[in-house]
Amino acid sequence: MTTLLLIPGLLCDVTVWQPLLDRIEADEQFNSSVAVADLSTQDNLTQMAQDCLKNHEESLIVAGHSMGARVAMEIARLAPQRIERMALLDTGIHPLKDGELEKRQEIVQFAHDKGMSALADRWLKGMVYEPNFKIPSLVKQLHDMVLRCSSDMHERQINALVNRPDASSYVSAIDCPVLLVVGRHDQWSPVSQHEEMLQMLPNATLEVIEDAGHFAPLEQEDEVAELLLNFFKSQ
Repeated sequence: MTTLLLIPGLLCDVTVWQPLLDRIEADEQFNSSVAVADLSTQDNLTQMAQDCLKNHEESLIVAGHSMGARVAMEIARLAPQRIERMALLDTGIHPLKDGELEKRQEIVQFAHDKGMSALADRWLKGMVYEPNFKIPSLVKQLHDMVLRCSSDMHERQINALVNRPDASSYVSAIDCPVLLVVGRHDQWSPVSQHEEMLQMLPNATLEVIEDAGHFAPLEQEDEVAELLLNFFKSQ
């Protein structure tokens, strides 16, 4: 038995994966079980990965978006023999950057002081390709998703990112098939970052999604869902 484990990113939940889940449900040939990881209680990426492995002891196909992709890489580091293939979306491998800690601390305090609605308004604007930010249904979907999180959960996940492992030190050892996916206009995790990962991963391909930003799985949901499903089904 193989499980497809979908791992959401910072302030995200099953919403990011819903278009893919809908596509899987309609595909009679897809026979793996599907699970969505819960990263709402931990404050450490390695612990998140360990919990995923503990909760799913079978072979895994893993897909991670943003922070979730960093957790996916940790899973591959901890248990490479368990991973059949892996998709990494809108993410990166670099350790903490100069000045990043202060910026992260400021936005954590902002969420505590102003609330999650104010945080959603501030945070999402830079995460979505500007023309797509004019689509009310998309913005509402993302805004509602953030509001299902708390400022304490946000702080825990930011702490996990601030103390993240240096994935660049080990990704070259991940030899399972890897699909890299990134929105062309992702300002947070740019295309260049994924091109660097492509050079380091021994068995990877890269797909750039046009007219999308950091939330490519929702901004261009049909294209990304089809890409992912075809990759998961390939032998």
